[in-house]
Amino acid sequence: MREYDKPSEQELKERLTELQYHVTQRGGTEPPFHNAYNDHFEEGLYVDITTGEPLFLSTDKFASGCGWPAFSRPVAPEAVTEHGDRSHFMLRTEVRSQAGDAHLGHVFEDGPRALGGLRYCINSAALRFVPRDRMAQEGYGELLPLLERGKQA
Repeated sequence: MREYDKPSEQELKERLTELQYHVTQRGGTEPPFHNAYNDHFEEGLYVDITTGEPLFLSTDKFASGCGWPAFSRPVAPEAVTEHGDRSHFMLRTEVRSQAGDAHLGHVFEDGPRALGGLRYCINSAALRFVPRDRMAQEGYGELLPLLERGKQA
């Protein structure tokens, strides 16, 4: 398994768009419904925009109606970390990428029961999508069998 390192602050500022930087490094939120992956259901893998670390599979994505991409689980439990979030006068659980410590979004317990009951509500600006037919070429070939397993689950 390859390692994923967080780039320097300067590299992140140069490489990410203003919105991507605001979301991942400042804990921001992009507008609901007006983002790249809310209605995106192509088969593949969603990775951390800052490090390339695998985060979510398309087979775990579902239409939640919340305005942001929603997933039932991360690609591996250790891919994300969870943190208490008391901002905006709410008690929520923030989700961050493990390697890059990038803010991704939040996890809620109102997801489909058949999928485990969780809804990882994730900002598109924190993600990069790798289509199935490019996964091996981009170094994610070992995860291809998980797409098949996800279809059976």
